Amino acid sequence: MLDTVLFYIFAVMVLLGGILTITRRSAVHSAISLIVSLLGVAGLYLLQQAEFLFAVQIVLYVGGIMLLFLFVIMLVNLDLAAKERQFNRQWLVALAAVAAMGAEIGYFLYRGKDAFHIAEGAAGAVASALGNTEQIGDSLFSEYLLPFEIASLLLLVAVVGSVVMAKKRI
Repeated sequence: MLDTVLFYIFAVMVLLGGILTITRRSAVHSAISLIVSLLGVAGLYLLQQAEFLFAVQIVLYVGGIMLLFLFVIMLVNLDLAAKERQFNRQWLVALAAVAAMGAEIGYFLYRGKDAFHIAEGAAGAVASALGNTEQIGDSLFSEYLLPFEIASLLLLVAVVGSVVMAKKRI
């Protein structure tokens, strides 16, 4: 009974935080609403006995990334940034990066699951003896390698973009 009540509380936190994140006009209020949503997701992880994911969600996302977002929001004058010229004429570099990324994605789509084949050997027999954290690591770097790399690239782009926006002149 308590699990059901906690599930609904965390689910409401996730949904309400997500809705408020995209509907608030203030960037600071949106970031705080996103923190509420991420805390709800952490609670849902805890209900599923995924303690490692719960800790990572709290420490990494709520503690680290959202703090970085709040600092960037506070450092960047959003009204001034909206009036400045947004592009700096590096079209050739951007086109080369887009072509390289498109070729890589096309290669992986063409090859399919075989592009990520990792020799299992005795790893399948040992998987049942692994703990929660070891199973997550094994699954993350074998079955979900491409989404993991895409997420890391998106975070890198977000950090570089926040640094560029925080600088006065490029």
